[in-house]
Amino acid sequence: MKNKSAKRLWGDYLDHHLEYAFVPEPRVEHFGDTPEIANTCLDLVLAGKKRATSPSLLGLQCRNEPLPRIGDFTVLTNWEGEAKCIVRTVAVRLKPFFSISSSYAKLEGEGDGSLDYWKKAHWEYYTRELEPFGRVPRDSMIVVCEVFDKVYEAKD
Repeated sequence: MKNKSAKRLWGDYLDHHLEYAFVPEPRVEHFGDTPEIANTCLDLVLAGKKRATSPSLLGLQCRNEPLPRIGDFTVLTNWEGEAKCIVRTVAVRLKPFFSISSSYAKLEGEGDGSLDYWKKAHWEYYTRELEPFGRVPRDSMIVVCEVFDKVYEAKD
């Protein structure tokens, strides 16, 4: 793990949860593609309001990133790379963009929590995400719906 604060936070977690000492190293990442999105989403996770994230399958494939799996750990950072908490994936579903439900949008916890907000914000994100690869979002594209639990928070 290259990120020192993530390595330290993961070590602190393992001090209390030795049963996970031999699991694969967690991903280290922030949400979104701007400082504002990353830090706002992190604050929502820390407040217990955000329990899901939704990358596009095409974006993961273009970046050569694996699908999340149930049981995966992720160290979440702010935009500056400071580790703030650890989440663990509890569900993963692949769904077309057009079939995202209002209950799922609410799990994401962003904006006003509505499906309309979710669709607008995510469409804008997917447009930016796919542009470098010469791709565009479509209503039928597959969204990776990852639900997680916050399992540990940094002690500041």
